[in-house]
Amino acid sequence: MQPSDTRTPAARRSDDADTYDAIVIGGGPAGATAATDLARRGRRVAMVDQAGRIKPCGGAIPTALIEEFAIPDDLLVARVTAARMVSPRRRQVGMPISEGFVGMVDREHFDEWLRQRAATTGAQRITAAFERAERIEPASAGPAHPPTLRVHVREADGRRRVLQTRSLIGADGARSRVAQQCIRGADKARFVFAYHEIVASPQALPAPATAAPALSATAPGGFDGKRCDVYYSGEISPDFYGWIFPHGATTSVGSGSARQGFSVRRAVDALRGEAGLAGAATLRREGAPIPMRPLDRWDNGRDVVLAGDAAGVVAPASGEGIYYAMAGGQFAAEAVEQFLATGNARCLAQARRQFMKRHGRVFWVLDIMQRFWYSSDKRRERFVSICADPDVQQLTWQAYLRKRLVRSRPMAHVRIFFKDLGHLLGVVRT
Repeated sequence: MQPSDTRTPAARRSDDADTYDAIVIGGGPAGATAATDLARRGRRVAMVDQAGRIKPCGGAIPTALIEEFAIPDDLLVARVTAARMVSPRRRQVGMPISEGFVGMVDREHFDEWLRQRAATTGAQRITAAFERAERIEPASAGPAHPPTLRVHVREADGRRRVLQTRSLIGADGARSRVAQQCIRGADKARFVFAYHEIVASPQALPAPATAAPALSATAPGGFDGKRCDVYYSGEISPDFYGWIFPHGATTSVGSGSARQGFSVRRAVDALRGEAGLAGAATLRREGAPIPMRPLDRWDNGRDVVLAGDAAGVVAPASGEGIYYAMAGGQFAAEAVEQFLATGNARCLAQARRQFMKRHGRVFWVLDIMQRFWYSSDKRRERFVSICADPDVQQLTWQAYLRKRLVRSRPMAHVRIFFKDLGHLLGVVRT
């Protein structure tokens, strides 16, 4: 249902069908969330998205996302209750989740559900590709005559279409065309290239490996549909990690790297062989860039703001992006609403400011962790050893599931500090 139009008939122009308060480019988690929030506020919103693309993604979502964004249970294709970390020497650490679970979603269906929710809320879906935006200055200056953006899109059949709007949200992925055209400094973004293969999950599942979280030196093997496996090894990724994430009937097997010349496809082949998934039927192969850090600027100071991968909000070290994309979409919608209500373009900068206030410290910590611990196999070996610590495990899961740094157990932080110091100085043996 479209929001009601309170303007007088004289104010309605003949091109009203293609005139909006806000246009969102991209219908992934960030764009769909922004479109939903603005439509709920009664704004006339268009969500422009290309058909048929599925984002390569492990598909993990934390408790905070499920609760904050009202995700129904039937979208969860699996509930993960443990992780297994595998070191370069193939030593293993089981990390059981003592409270709760990590939800797993299939991006093909999850993203479409988000888009459908946006449409049901009142956003108009337009299946097309963004080409460019141009600003039309009014003949008379002043608040009563704000500039208008003309947004040029190309529909699937090749026809061009011109939309008009007061504001534009770029949520069109890591190599965002909106960002490249409209935001200063967007061309300096750096990326990890991620690649995964969706394979059929094995039918016979062994007993969960959550009962023995201590460090084990046995060769990894066995598939568990309730466990995520994470491989820290230079041959699987020299600067990131490899993963095996169960999605119920299917499983995502992938790797990522920013290093030129490193073959993530060969790494995934090796990972499938090591995990006993070489013979599993391959259903899809997908690859995409993942931003390595948030952009320094998300808005153009006039009428454009970014969200999701376009803004660079993927967590370092973990590569987690769905929650942060949706949070970024929410902040972008709030900033645009303030801009539309006041006409003050400075409001658009609130999207980045509020996001970094809420999540910037976590990004800073994870960036330092990735730069240090992922830099060599010797350090990766120590990193996996640290993950065997019960205090590390509990605080890690609490922070991940609830999306806030845990401060309620100060002595646990003190113990972790001295244990980390021992690993850094080589006092603790791995």
